[in-house]
Amino acid sequence: MARVNLTITSRVGKKFALYLPKKIVELLEIKEGEKVKMSVEKGKIVVEIVRNPLDLALHGKKFARISAREVEQISLEEQEKHEGFA
Repeated sequence: MARVNLTITSRVGKKFALYLPKKIVELLEIKEGEKVKMSVEKGKIVVEIVRNPLDLALHGKKFARISAREVEQISLEEQEKHEGFA
């Protein structure tokens, strides 16, 4: 997803509906039915896409790496910490 500054003027529709311009939808890769979070900051409406966690896990940018061996080691360490609680 490109990080671009873009300003488009639009109108508020019936029942105060805001329709996203096609250019913005394409730029942000917004899918129909996705959730959004809306807030007001310094007199501006801020709309943020709330991505599905599973979609992010499968398709989002990866920022860490861990091997199966490291996962197993962490699992064993956590089990040792909690031994006797089962």
